[in-house]
Amino acid sequence: MTQLYNRTSEKAKRQQLRRNMTKAEFMIWQKLKGKQLEGYKFRRQYGVGSFVIDFYCTELKLAIEIDGDSHFEEGAQDYDRERQAFIESVGIRFLRFTNDEVYGNLEGVLERISQEIWELW
Repeated sequence: MTQLYNRTSEKAKRQQLRRNMTKAEFMIWQKLKGKQLEGYKFRRQYGVGSFVIDFYCTELKLAIEIDGDSHFEEGAQDYDRERQAFIESVGIRFLRFTNDEVYGNLEGVLERISQEIWELW
């Protein structure tokens, strides 16, 4: 059986993404790391198949994606839909926020994540 999570072949990509987090990703990570949000552990840049999720809670099977400018370029939305469909097809719940939402309403984003955690718990 092919490994689905954190494939070795994608390790360098995940490491590079962790080293080069966007400002919005960094802001969210500061609130998620160390089980700060509802006591659940989140991992950053977690691999599912050939895709990488910004943040993932393995216990809840909850993915969080922060969409920056590159997600609004031509063709990117089709790719994002395909990626999200695959991730959801393996039983992972998916939340998506934009950089602007994180910058302008960080507390609201965290509240939405908390609501999802309570629904899944």
